[in-house]
This record gives sequence, structure tokens and C-alpha cells, in this order.
Amino acid sequence: MTFRNILIRSIKIALGAVISVALARSLGLQYSSTAGTITVLSIGNTKRETLRSARNRGLAYLCALVLAAFWFTLLGYGLAAFAMYLFCFALLCQWAGWHEAISMNAVLISHFLAEGNMAPGTLWNETTLFLIGACMGILANLHLRPKGEEFDRLAGEVDSEIKKILHYLSLQLQEESDGAGDVCFDWLDNALTAARDCAAVNLKNTFFQKKNYEMDYITMRRQQSNVLRGIYENIRSIQYLPAQASLVAGLLAEIEQDYNRNNHVEGLLQRLTGLLQEMKGQELPASREEFEARAILFYIIMQLENLLEIKRRFMKKLK
Repeated sequence: MTFRNILIRSIKIALGAVISVALARSLGLQYSSTAGTITVLSIGNTKRETLRSARNRGLAYLCALVLAAFWFTLLGYGLAAFAMYLFCFALLCQWAGWHEAISMNAVLISHFLAEGNMAPGTLWNETTLFLIGACMGILANLHLRPKGEEFDRLAGEVDSEIKKILHYLSLQLQEESDGAGDVCFDWLDNALTAARDCAAVNLKNTFFQKKNYEMDYITMRRQQSNVLRGIYENIRSIQYLPAQASLVAGLLAEIEQDYNRNNHVEGLLQRLTGLLQEMKGQELPASREEFEARAILFYIIMQLENLLEIKRRFMKKLK
């Protein structure tokens, strides 16, 4: 998190807790500070995280009331009943995945222990404290919006790194590379991770979307990066560069030049098909070494076709 995000989150926590406590006091509720504590616990990093937490805590609170009523009725309002409640409630929360609800509900139920009853007035007090704290936590995060501009910037960095790799591969087939291939892929992996994380946060700051363009786009680029890594390894395995290597290098250069987010790659696929026909019409290899090298080049062209098909499928899916 950036300093700005940390600052904003800290302000939300402090302001939300204070407002919750003030509201609880204005309603004459006992243990009003508990509302502020619930608000602090309810503020997540994203809208979906906050809503999920509020839902889980709400379900857990209902279960806590049932368990507390059972044990307090059976054993009285003493430590033995509270201990049995905590034991059963902790088991339930861990089984259901409501870990974040254990401490909050323990505090609320301890108020029944302190009051020595679960009368309607006490129930109303605790339930209102819970609702104030949880609702304030949700309200504190309603301002969160997907950061489209931030994703565009990070996605642009991904595309830039892929273009660098295409350029490097083209030079490698012309014996003009500087041997920085591994580093290029490390940079690409870092860029993909940053863009994926941004897309994930953007998705979680929407209420109803299950998938979105940003996540699909990064998935597509990740698939392409895997193909490029395979091409890189195949080029490294070539011991001898026949004349056809310059043709494949030219295709790589064309893909680099036309590489952008909105390219439908239809023209590049036609160019690739034409190159395959041209290479098939050439004379057969004169030596085993040339045969093996040309076989690898042919396979690289198939990999490039896969690279382009990944993008074409993505663009068709958008339609």
C-alpha cells in the first residue's frame, strides 16, 4: 500500500469508529465504545471484502445469540457458561471460516454475562451496537472505485515489456542480441504481477461483477508470455542459423511493430500463413544441421501462430 492509501485507511478507521461511538451514545446504548471497535474490525481493503466480513459477522452473531442463550439458561450467568459458549462458538467459527467474528462476538456476549440477563432490552442494546458498527464499516468503504487509469498504466508496462522481448527474439535470430533474455522475462513477470494485483483489487471494488475485462486481459497476456518463453528456449537451442532465420526474425519484428491492445492480429496471421507457404516452397535442407535448425524454426512459427491465436480469441470474446 502507498502512503496515501495508508493515510486514507487510517482516517477512515479513526473517523468511522468515533462516529459509531457518538451515534451509540446518542441512542443511550450501554458499552457504546463497542460500536467503534466493531467498525474498526469491519473496514476491509475493498468493497467486497468489507461486505463479506459484515455478512460473516452477522451470521456469526445470530449463532452466538443462540449458543449464549442455551448455555446461560443451562448453567446460569457465570464463567462456566461463558467458557462453554466460547468453546462451542470458536469451533463453529473455525469450521465455517468465520475467524474474524470470534473476538467481536466474544465482546458482545460478554455484555450479557456482565448484565446477568438476555432480556429484550439487553438484546436490543447489543444488536444495535453490532448494526451501527457493521453499517459504519460498510459506509466507510462506499467511496472505493476501480482504478481504471492505474490498470491502463500497468497494462501498458506489460505490453511494453512484451514488445521488448519480441524485439530481442528478432535480434537473437540475426545473432545481434546482447544475451539479456532472462532479465527481460523477469521484468515481464513483475509487470504482469503488478497489473494482475491491480485488476483483482478493481474487481473487488465492484459489487456484482464476477469477471471483468482487466482480469481476462492479464490472463491473455500471461498466456502469451508463456508462449514467448518457449520461443526463447527454442531459439537458444539452435546451433546454426540458416537463411530462413531472417524470415522468422522479420515476422517477429512485424508482430512487435503491430503489437497493441486493440490489434485483431488478422493481418499478422495472414502474413504468418504466407511465410509458411514461402518456406515450404524452398529447397530442402542440404545437411543434418540445417534440417534440425529449419525444423526448430518451423516449430517457432507454430508457436507464433499460437501467440496470435490467443489474442484473436480474446478479441472475439470481447465482441
